[in-house]
Amino acid sequence: MRSEPMGLRESKKQETRQSISAHATRLFIEQGFESTTIAEIAAAARVAKKTVTNYFPRKEDLALDHHEEFVTSLAQAVADRDPGESALDSLRRAFDGAVQDQDPVAGFAGPDFSRMIADSPTLTARVRDLHDQREEALAQALAAATGADPGDIVPRAAAAQLGAAHRVLFQRIQELTLAGCDNARIAVHVAADAARVFGLLEPSLAHYATRAE
Repeated sequence: MRSEPMGLRESKKQETRQSISAHATRLFIEQGFESTTIAEIAAAARVAKKTVTNYFPRKEDLALDHHEEFVTSLAQAVADRDPGESALDSLRRAFDGAVQDQDPVAGFAGPDFSRMIADSPTLTARVRDLHDQREEALAQALAAATGADPGDIVPRAAAAQLGAAHRVLFQRIQELTLAGCDNARIAVHVAADAARVFGLLEPSLAHYATRAE
C-alpha cells in the first residue's frame, strides 16, 4: 500500500489541531477555562483524550495556541531588521504593523477571548510567563545581533526595557478591549500610545543593535 504524501498527512494534522483548538476555545468561553475538562474538549472535537494531549501537552496551550509565535515575535523582528535599522526601530515598525493589521498575537483577540483570559488565574499566569519567555528570547537575539560576550548584561537590560514596552502595550489593548472598545478604535489609541512608549526608549536605545549598512 502506498503511503499518503507527507503534505496530505501534515494537512490533516493541521486540520485536527485547528479543530481541537476551536472547540476548546468555544468551551472555554462558554464554561470558563478552569471548569472545562480535556474530556469535554475531546468529545466536542470527536477525538480521543490522548489525541488532545498529543497536540496540546498543556491545557493552557489549547487557549493560547499561538504561544510559540508570540514568544519568538520580538526576537524575529530584531533578526529581520533592515540595514541601518536599530533594534528599537525594527520592533517599533513590527508593532505598528501588528496594530494596523489588528493582529490577535499582539492582543487584538476580541472581548470574549480577552474576558476568558482575565477571568482565569491559570491563563493570566500563563500570559505573564509567555511575556517572560519572549523577553528572554529577545535578549538572546540582541546578544547575537551585537556579538556580546557570554554573560554580558547589556542585552538582558535592553531586552527588559523593550519587553516591558511591549508588555504595557499588550495590557493596554486588553484593557481597552474589556472596556468595550472595538478593534478599530483600539488601534487608533494604541498607535498613539506606542509612539509615546517607544519614544521614551530613544535616549538609551536609539542606536543599539543597529544592523550594518
